[in-house]
Amino acid sequence: MPDDAVMIPLAELPVGTMSARTLADREIVVCSTKDGIFAVDNICSHAFARLNEGRLRGTRLICPLHGAAFDVRDGRALGAPASRPLATYPVRLVDGTVEISMSRGPSTASDRAADE
Repeated sequence: MPDDAVMIPLAELPVGTMSARTLADREIVVCSTKDGIFAVDNICSHAFARLNEGRLRGTRLICPLHGAAFDVRDGRALGAPASRPLATYPVRLVDGTVEISMSRGPSTASDRAADE
């Protein structure tokens, strides 16, 4: 498998869980929610903390260090002390396997707003 792709069997990601992975030398966290599966940077944009050690509540990812919250669907910072979004990664489901790739590179909520 190339360094710029991660593949996870869907069965390993029940709804409400998350899994930390490395994607092209970046730490990401893959979150399984009722709304789908999403991948974001695993490091909080406010302070160095691994988000997979925090909590996933619906589509809200809460940092274990200071309680900053992010929307896993688009990386938006939802609550102080974070103000910068997390980078997000394209996710697709192929034959029961979750694929995350760096083919398009990471993006942030502000990048997506600029594209619209």
